[in-house]
Amino acid sequence: MQSDTLVSFTRNGLGHADPALQLKLAGVWLTMCIENDRLPGAITFYTEGVHLACDGSPVLEQLRALEAKGVRLILCKTCVDAFDLGDKVAVGVVGGMGDIFAAQTHAAKIVAL
Repeated sequence: MQSDTLVSFTRNGLGHADPALQLKLAGVWLTMCIENDRLPGAITFYTEGVHLACDGSPVLEQLRALEAKGVRLILCKTCVDAFDLGDKVAVGVVGGMGDIFAAQTHAAKIVAL
């Protein structure tokens, strides 16, 4: 079931721990969304979070599954450019902060991870 919740990833994983643990936790969290059919309406990625949607990310499979189920994945273009990831984006759409702001203002609830 897709909701009107927006999830924001601002880190390359979840929490403040060893990078491998952060990525593992992000993968588990995304998998839980899929397995429990509790889908956000959109997921935004900015600052270090854009790395999650790029080649080499261990959570690409989960993000592709969410996108296939209709979850909008929006990456910050400024951040993608700042990290020189333009040719490495593997899932979602690259938009501006205006797109992220619009998604936030239309969401009933925002969860920042």
